[in-house]
Amino acid sequence: MIEIIPTDSALGADVAGVDLSVPLSAHNFGTIYQAWMRHVVLRFRDQSLTDDQLMDFSRNFGPLDRNPRHAKAEHRSMGDSSDYVNVISNVVENGRAIGGLGHYEAKWHSDMSYNPVPPMASALYALEVPPAGGDTSFSNMYSAFEALDEETRERIANLTCVHDSSLNSVGQLRVGFEEVTDPRHTPGAVHPLVRTHPVTGRRCLFLGRRRNAYISGLDLPDSEALLDVLWAQAAAPEHTWTQQWRVGDLVLWDNRAALHRRDDFDGTARRIMHRTQIGGDRPF
Repeated sequence: MIEIIPTDSALGADVAGVDLSVPLSAHNFGTIYQAWMRHVVLRFRDQSLTDDQLMDFSRNFGPLDRNPRHAKAEHRSMGDSSDYVNVISNVVENGRAIGGLGHYEAKWHSDMSYNPVPPMASALYALEVPPAGGDTSFSNMYSAFEALDEETRERIANLTCVHDSSLNSVGQLRVGFEEVTDPRHTPGAVHPLVRTHPVTGRRCLFLGRRRNAYISGLDLPDSEALLDVLWAQAAAPEHTWTQQWRVGDLVLWDNRAALHRRDDFDGTARRIMHRTQIGGDRPF
């Protein structure tokens, strides 16, 4: 029997009583999907998955997106990993990084929102975790939007924002891009500041990432001031929940309605995570 155990925070729930290494029944998937729409982030503990099993579980929700472009600072070999399984790791073997994003802090962001059609979800599976640090926090963009005053909600209802494609979530420059010196010329997709979730019908903030963001049509100082207000709301503790990783944890989050960030950790400790991303729809 699957049991859904909500956290005592603004989002997140544990899903107990399910083995994700075997195919889900229609009933069990329906239970999981309904809980996901309600809680935005789900955690499955004590899993033991191959990459193929991780992909099979993820495909229950839709077709997979390919891995994002790596940073200029990374000279990594993905080994035998699939194009659809992204290795998040600070481990170096034989002089080469086996994955990306290292041990640094990852700022608040939504995955690959710089694409015209961002992934709707990400699934992150823990193979090795450090003894301290490397926690992942999530923020509920439904409640962040709903907590704004009415004047601000009306002001941003029809505004759009550029989502920077030049940097990854730890601030590294991606291959093929140059440093942004003026946010008004930031490369990346333009999305509504407030999007409507295609399943729940609820409105939520859709911010992407703060650095190099620009609200279309505003003077740069006005764009910066408004973004500061929205990001302060998005990162407020009352909208967040933090995942402290254990080996065997799989966390699935709705990229359309949540931001996430990662704490830094000791670079001499090993952290290896495998991530899939599930194709989404154009924000509206």
